[in-house]
Amino acid sequence: MTGVSKSLNVFRAGARRAFARSYSSHKELSFGVEARSKLLKGVETLAKAVAVTLGPKGRNVLIEQSYGSPKITKDGVTVAKSIVLEDKFENLGAKLVQDVANKANEEAGDGTTTATILARAIFTEGVKNVAAGCNPQDLRRGIQEAVEKVIEFLKEKSRPILTSEEIAQVATISANGDEHIGALIAKAMAKVGKEGAITVKEGKTTVDELEITEGMRFDRGYISPYFITDPKSQKVEFENPLVLLSEKKISLIQDLLPSLELAASQRRPLLIIAEDVDGEALAACILNKLRGQLQVAAVKAPGFGDNRKSILGDLAILTNSTVFSEEQETKLEKATPEMLGSAGSITITKEDTFILNGSGSPATIAQRCEQIRGSMNDATISDYEKEKLQERLAKLSGGVAVIRVGGVSEVEVGEKKDRFVDSLNATRAAVEEGILPGGGTALLKASLMLKDIQGKNFDQTLGIRIIQEAITKPARTIVDNAGLEGAVVVGNILNHDPTDFNYGFDAAKLEYVDLNKSGILDPLKVVRTALLDASGVASLLTTTECIVSTIFSSVVTTLAFGANAENIKRQVTNTSSPTSTASDSSSSSTFSSTNFSTSILTSSTSGSSKQGISLLSGMVQIPIIVGLVYGMI
Repeated sequence: MTGVSKSLNVFRAGARRAFARSYSSHKELSFGVEARSKLLKGVETLAKAVAVTLGPKGRNVLIEQSYGSPKITKDGVTVAKSIVLEDKFENLGAKLVQDVANKANEEAGDGTTTATILARAIFTEGVKNVAAGCNPQDLRRGIQEAVEKVIEFLKEKSRPILTSEEIAQVATISANGDEHIGALIAKAMAKVGKEGAITVKEGKTTVDELEITEGMRFDRGYISPYFITDPKSQKVEFENPLVLLSEKKISLIQDLLPSLELAASQRRPLLIIAEDVDGEALAACILNKLRGQLQVAAVKAPGFGDNRKSILGDLAILTNSTVFSEEQETKLEKATPEMLGSAGSITITKEDTFILNGSGSPATIAQRCEQIRGSMNDATISDYEKEKLQERLAKLSGGVAVIRVGGVSEVEVGEKKDRFVDSLNATRAAVEEGILPGGGTALLKASLMLKDIQGKNFDQTLGIRIIQEAITKPARTIVDNAGLEGAVVVGNILNHDPTDFNYGFDAAKLEYVDLNKSGILDPLKVVRTALLDASGVASLLTTTECIVSTIFSSVVTTLAFGANAENIKRQVTNTSSPTSTASDSSSSSTFSSTNFSTSILTSSTSGSSKQGISLLSGMVQIPIIVGLVYGMI
């Protein structure tokens, strides 16, 4: 009982009131025209913010962030992700268009702004036609038919990307006309190949840098710093080393003796790549290194599980070596010279290992690359597995390039990095599926093709006309952002010779040009993905008849303590609910033995009446409540 009294005295001296908050929710529904109009308003709001970024003269968007500096960007998906609207129904519309941008970004890596503009155009016209009495399902069927025709047309008109100059042109257009970015992307791709790994990172200087690593690199460093050969750079550097690969952990010295003796007899360094190297095996390696009897280093094999086995297989083909494993019944203690691979040079840092000029056969390496490509085409594999396969392919086929983005401030580096990433993604898409005339012109030409196409009924034909009009919007927006009248320029292009597929408008120079000769090109994959994703979501939105949204309301609980609890209760009750009666205060419980009373007052933000509620029906509950409130204070 002494402990309880002591706790109560603490509260008499200090705390008088505490608050707790809980939440309740209910559903709110909206139907028909009203529901679609709210969705449309959300779509319009988001699309308006994203559309200003399109084209070479598009504008930046400044985004407040919860921490750090504000972000300045022209990246459509970044702008879309940052938008949250106050109205729940409008926000649902915005979220669906965000999904369109996200999906386009995931599939093609670019074209998010185009996808957003197309989604707005399709949904806007769809809402109007449904309000006029059209069947939304037939409208959707017409939209889908038109999209299929447009994609077929674009595939027929596309052509493969052939030269490094065209790669630079595609990259430049996606980087909003920044030729420096385009040239750096083209240089990186020329160095590591079309399937090589290219990553973009924030640099630490004011200039952009390109770092090329030829051969294979994996993220595992030396097991022990005693292996270091260059103390100044803290690296292990071997020339013409032997390579030992093992799937299992190496702990016993007798497992390594044959390989160590082979390396010593040939007077060549030895690199050991295994699940792990420890115990007396590691001690023997370090001792040989320190005594100068043998140059040796050990690193852990990269990856985990089956992925580790696959990477070791890649390394075996690259270095012309054998992987020691139980499955292949190859034992370390029976190693022969033919089982050890070799490389031109190897560099090992604390974090990474670089293998250059492996002795593997080019034909065998090419065959392994084809095998990996075949695995990537398997529809049953996950995105994670596909990503790992792509990494393996890049390391085997070309090498690794790292672009480090420089700038004088965090904001500048972030904005430029977004453009580098968009440019890189667009270039990869162009290499994958080919290119089209840029500036929205390919879609403009496709709209001419739709003129003569009719649906199975009137409403389906209207769906086709919706797409015919919607696919002119990206070109109009590009011209509008350049300060000219988009409708006029689009009309001039459409009235030009329909057989001249490359005739279009250069929004940077404000003149009509041959887009192919001017290097204004768009990847087919980007245009195709933007149209497909936008039409799918927008046409589905037109069929919406009811929206169900969750509305949350919070409940604030006030806890009053001590001898003045009744007075505090009256003050809070009178403040939060002027209509409450004097009888509200009569329900509290007072414990004369400790002169301690507790009242809980609840108020709801949803506007319901507030009422005092008493708590504590016996002394036995006091220690529990005291402990609870002590934690709150």
